[in-house]
Amino acid sequence: MNKLNFAFFGTPEVASETLQILKENGYLPSLIVTSIDKPKGRKLIMTPPPAKLWAIENNIPYIQPEKISEQTFDQYDLFIVVAYGKILPERIINAPRLGSINIHYSLLPKYRGASPVESAILNGEKVTGVTIQQMAYEMDSGPILARETTEIDPEETAPSLRKRLIELGGNLLVKILPDLVEQKISPSSQNEADATFCKKIKKEDGQIDPALDPTLNYNKFRAYAEWPRTFFFKDGKRIIITKAKLENGLFVIEKVIPEGGKEKDYTL
Repeated sequence: MNKLNFAFFGTPEVASETLQILKENGYLPSLIVTSIDKPKGRKLIMTPPPAKLWAIENNIPYIQPEKISEQTFDQYDLFIVVAYGKILPERIINAPRLGSINIHYSLLPKYRGASPVESAILNGEKVTGVTIQQMAYEMDSGPILARETTEIDPEETAPSLRKRLIELGGNLLVKILPDLVEQKISPSSQNEADATFCKKIKKEDGQIDPALDPTLNYNKFRAYAEWPRTFFFKDGKRIIITKAKLENGLFVIEKVIPEGGKEKDYTL
């Protein structure tokens, strides 16, 4: 194992999957910082975040601070942050000898914010990628350390694209870590004039009107395939779209789940 003394900040599966890539390449964190357990599902069972489960499985110390601002981190060389879910105070970002770095799943400065994967698909992008940035206090605005691009398949959904980007980002991180540690990387500033932003997705964002723009509806279906999924209302009831395609310029709904029912073929 490499002897880099780093703490890893992350919470969901994107974090645990990145941790696994780091482990497979000889990097284990000295500490994992993750969010608190939260109620999940209809029965609201208290559920630990994936990063915590990974820490337990791999015997890595972890903490779940309610308020990250009250923690003291002054013994680490580097912080790696992947979907932690909380804003880090500037004091903490700058605490390690090498600062803090973050994997962002877009080609910064495009799509700063909470939903870069979904936003790229929603806007019909043909190319996206990952950016590893030196973190700054302003969200996703830090100097760029490395980027890698990938094409988006016209039929690709957000879960599929995210899976590819996690692997791309994790491998890029492993690739640059030796040069980062030896301070051989020259960061490049982001062009603020090119910055675009994406918002946190809400459940109501998945609503569509099947009669409106077919391409936009199909992009929404692809972008929101995992959550909140796309849906429309018919006779006052929500109908969730589970399978659809863009064919001859038309948005064709193939399978749906009617409110309170089971998946079935869609008929007008």
